[in-house]
Amino acid sequence: MIDKTFNIAIDGPAGAGKSTIAKKVSAELGYIYVDTGAMYRAMGLYFLRNDIKSDDEASISAAVEKVDISLAYTDGIQHVYLNGEDVTGLIRTEAVGNMASNTSIYKQVRKKLVELQKKIAKASNVVMDGRDIGTCVLPDADLKIFLTASIKTRAMRRFKELSEKGVNCGIIKIEADIAERDLRDITRKVSPLKRADDAIEIDSSDMSIDDVSFAIINKVKELKVQ
Repeated sequence: MIDKTFNIAIDGPAGAGKSTIAKKVSAELGYIYVDTGAMYRAMGLYFLRNDIKSDDEASISAAVEKVDISLAYTDGIQHVYLNGEDVTGLIRTEAVGNMASNTSIYKQVRKKLVELQKKIAKASNVVMDGRDIGTCVLPDADLKIFLTASIKTRAMRRFKELSEKGVNCGIIKIEADIAERDLRDITRKVSPLKRADDAIEIDSSDMSIDDVSFAIINKVKELKVQ
């Protein structure tokens, strides 16, 4: 464990580019990237595989005790393990994403994953992205970023991503899904999506990945000099 860790929290709505930016920033700084969304997606995959309905809180709370989720890095690439199985390539579907969003509202789901996330941040310099990192998971993070973008921009990014993978999708449906997920994340009772009071907001709608990363890394350097 290092003497004093430096933690960066990046929050924002779905499709704002949080994971892309967090990965780039962590690589540039030599920090560990903690993809909290991937952890929730792995949990969602488990529920789907076991035919557990997203509104069945009792079954979900009981199932959490049977789930083990861990992260490992091979050649600098993060791998997500669900009960020992590498599910990195299985958790990026719309079905898994929606299940993760629907079930992340439950106390037991969040409690288990937040405990692991806090433990990682205490031991290492990290860049962590999600919906409530700066407000709940790492409220004392050294730097908090709230990364956003218009729904239209986020939908187009998702459309391009799916199209490149050969997935047949419609931009209107994607926009509707993102708007619905935004509402769900903002209004949920447990750890809703919101900007931390001391977070720096960055609208990436008209910014490149390099532009956003450069702004964050410069801020890190500025804070470390102080």
